[in-house]
Amino acid sequence: MPLTDAQLRNLTEPGKYFDGGGLFLDLTKAGGRYWRLKFRHGGKEKLLALGVYPTVSLKAARDLASDARKTLKGGCDPGALRKAEKAKVVQETVNTLEAVSRDWLIHQAARWAPVTLARIRASLEADIFPTLGARPIASIKPGEVMSAVKKVEARGAADQADRVLKRVKAVYRWAVTHERIESNPMVDLVPSEILKPRHVTHRPALADSDLPAFLAKLAAYDGDPHTVNALRLLMLTATRPGETRGALWAEFDLDAALWIIPAVRMKMKLEHRVPLSRQAVEVLRTMQSLSGDRELVFPSPFYPSKSLSENTFNSALARMGFKGTATAHGFRALFSTVANECNWNPDVIERQLAHVERNGVRAAYHRSTYLDDRVKLMQWWADYLDGRKTGKVLKMKKRAA
Repeated sequence: MPLTDAQLRNLTEPGKYFDGGGLFLDLTKAGGRYWRLKFRHGGKEKLLALGVYPTVSLKAARDLASDARKTLKGGCDPGALRKAEKAKVVQETVNTLEAVSRDWLIHQAARWAPVTLARIRASLEADIFPTLGARPIASIKPGEVMSAVKKVEARGAADQADRVLKRVKAVYRWAVTHERIESNPMVDLVPSEILKPRHVTHRPALADSDLPAFLAKLAAYDGDPHTVNALRLLMLTATRPGETRGALWAEFDLDAALWIIPAVRMKMKLEHRVPLSRQAVEVLRTMQSLSGDRELVFPSPFYPSKSLSENTFNSALARMGFKGTATAHGFRALFSTVANECNWNPDVIERQLAHVERNGVRAAYHRSTYLDDRVKLMQWWADYLDGRKTGKVLKMKKRAA
């Protein structure tokens, strides 16, 4: 006979009490009351746990048993199906977007400089993890990622939005490759179809006509000598601001008038040899009395174990009256413009700027460092700057070698 609620409430004797169709209540000696369903699949008798009475009522147990029988009729084992569902839940708990992203970061770490790794991690922590990080990576829809990056764009950070989108897509590609997810739902997310067109604005660069006034103000600037001399070396070498700020004494051979910047500190991860003009060597000789006993050539006056901060150069330029009209990085554009106008070999100029040849075929056969030519170029540039202090212009009528 089928079981009744009254009967179930009054059971005291341990044993199995059947309701019909393989459903029964197992009353254990310890007092536990467990719903079970007896069934056969693949020629074998099996049991399916359906919960504990009275948390699972008689009616609920019958409904669960009915669902299991329907699964059996469809040719599937309800027990195996339940195990698969539990495994899926466990997998999704482990494979959240944040967990997979952090594994991706670990995998990529050897390819990036520490500062790059930290920057990429910070962007995901700020713009993706708070809203999507705890979600199973397989459950996130493209529209949700699109919404997250558009919020970044809405705060005026269009470039950051583009980078964040590309990083999320990279995480999903990696997840597919490493079988953390079956397919990549983000493959059709194209930045140009999601984000608004961006107008590229180049960093303000000092004009050649402004050089006399600027050089006069730099000579009279009463700021920290580390900053003043760093700006001088920056102009004289046409290096990137970060390369100058992070310069180490171990990288210089002043007797040979050569600065060798290791690959790890270069944007393109290639060693860069910088010829030093007579004036550049003089700047470095001056710095020896200020920081020669330290590792860094231009340590921060506030934190000597660290280099000058990223904003130090531009803050100094602003105090000199050049806010919005000149940036530290813009000195490279000034050097390139003047050198090209004075007919120096463009390949020599580009090599001095540590630009990599974009044409792959040409790059393979065009590996010259033009060091001898660059020695002449940088001495000419230093002399040019000296001349501009008094308004003199050193033009070249013929192309230099």
